[in-house]
Amino acid sequence: MHQGLLIRPDTRVNRPGFGAHFPCWEGCVDMVSRFDPDTRAKAVRLVVDHAGDYSSEWAAIVAVSKRLGMASETLRKWVRQHEIDAGKAEGISSESAKQIRELKRKNAELERTLEILKAATVFFARVSDPHQQ
Repeated sequence: MHQGLLIRPDTRVNRPGFGAHFPCWEGCVDMVSRFDPDTRAKAVRLVVDHAGDYSSEWAAIVAVSKRLGMASETLRKWVRQHEIDAGKAEGISSESAKQIRELKRKNAELERTLEILKAATVFFARVSDPHQQ
């Protein structure tokens, strides 16, 4: 059984009889990375430093990814994000994306709190209403 998959009979996903609970579907944004930040930085640095030694940037990405045992597309995305973070390309920087995720999390928490407070207000209004008794 996959470690991230928890089987719960009360949850249905896509088809009858298939009960599953995927924790990453409940607000989890970041997936667990197989590679630590040092390996990621090293891989990006190798591509940036040795891109001129290859016929294209893609050839450098493929060579480095094979040497380090990772998918070429993964390394390509890391290189693109590095370019964005360095200001060499348009896009949302890693720091901005992190701030946006945190603000969305806080907003969702505040919305849940607001719903609880609304429900409590309705409950206590009914309880304290003399016409209801």
